[in-house]
Amino acid sequence: MAAKSIGFRLTNSLMKENSSNKYNFHSIPELMLGVSKNIMIHAETFLSNRNNGLVAEGGALYAKFRFYSKDEVHSHFRMAAYTRASFNNSDIHQPAIDLNGHNSGIETGLIATKLINKLALSAGAVYLYAADNRKGNKFVYGDNNRHALGYNFSMGKLMLPKEYTGYNQTNMNLMLETLGQTNLNTGKSFIDLAPSLQLIIMSRMRVDIGYRFAILKDLQRT
Repeated sequence: MAAKSIGFRLTNSLMKENSSNKYNFHSIPELMLGVSKNIMIHAETFLSNRNNGLVAEGGALYAKFRFYSKDEVHSHFRMAAYTRASFNNSDIHQPAIDLNGHNSGIETGLIATKLINKLALSAGAVYLYAADNRKGNKFVYGDNNRHALGYNFSMGKLMLPKEYTGYNQTNMNLMLETLGQTNLNTGKSFIDLAPSLQLIIMSRMRVDIGYRFAILKDLQRT
């Protein structure tokens, strides 16, 4: 984020339970603050309809620090470290660890991004620790299984406009992301693919729509 800027993001997910044919809706409103050119802080709230209506189940604080940047014309390479602390009241129903709406705990990781003309590449790795959820919702999969390694790789290509004439032009990007996690005790993993379409409007507003599907399912999760 730009220094001394404020942003708002709303992430919505609709997921079908294979066992019951019920659709789960998760919503995460998020307030974002660019403290300086290298530091940003986010505050999130987790909402879900898993238990009789849309209710708040928890929240998180997220911070990112950019410690390396090499910027050139039409190209840059940047690296950042980040951490998230989450608390959640919902029932724990999956061995995979998800601190963005399901588990209490902490995570810390690194992310690197490379821009080459109209192609953006990003790679990241994160360590995750799952604590017990509040209101008596314990991590029922065993203390040895509270630790996981997450990883992701994404690429995005600017498709429109073909030539820039001003900041008010709408950008259209096509993106493909690979997301995975491995439990550090059992070795079980999941890997997902997520293609998406991204619109950037007037250089200030971003709208994404995507579909995420599994290609490896050893580690059960939403």
